[in-house]
Amino acid sequence: MTMKKFLLPSLITSFLIGCSSSVPTPNLDQFSDYTGGQTMGDATSLYWYTERLTFPYTAADYVASGDYGSYKTDYRWDEGELRELIREGEQLKDGSLVPYRIHVRFNKAGDAVYQQYRLDGRVLPLKADKIAWLKQEAANIPELTKQQNRDGARLIQGYWDGSTFDTCSGRSYEQVEFNETLPSFVVNRLSSVDSYASFIGSTRSNKVVVKELLMLSDDSHDCIERPSLIEE
Repeated sequence: MTMKKFLLPSLITSFLIGCSSSVPTPNLDQFSDYTGGQTMGDATSLYWYTERLTFPYTAADYVASGDYGSYKTDYRWDEGELRELIREGEQLKDGSLVPYRIHVRFNKAGDAVYQQYRLDGRVLPLKADKIAWLKQEAANIPELTKQQNRDGARLIQGYWDGSTFDTCSGRSYEQVEFNETLPSFVVNRLSSVDSYASFIGSTRSNKVVVKELLMLSDDSHDCIERPSLIEE
């Protein structure tokens, strides 16, 4: 995608204005979609989550950790129980980034009945604590995305050209407002460079309200799509 747009410094404020967002409306199949994200230390995470009725159905994440690598994951539940996950990415090994892939399937009791871990071309065992950590990561996504939705926020991505913010979903906004104070170098960048950005926030009328800035890059950065790694 080659849309280009983001944040007008003259419209940036550090004043928190209450924002509202409608709760996802289930369709005829009673599915609800949520998005979210967070930054913790060096890691920035984007989340997607789909619920059927009141039960987890699918989820995905994209996590970037700077020089330490990045990964994307696809999760699938059945009858409320995590049944499968696939993760692909790169991680730091001996000073360089190497590819890795994890694939785990679980039975109804939550036991890992199939597991494969490939790191830099080698097949390695997955330790029990690593599997438990992966399951906990999956469980955190519904909780976080639904809480952010209750707070009136969601994941928004797009491009800024100095006057208009174009979202990756095709909407345009002429006004951007922050409820957090940005470092001066970020403000200077937004005032002079066409940029890609992702953040937790909301939209209303002709305004985008940014609650937490997640990623900021040049406008050659692609919009990050929901990972889809598990075959139907």
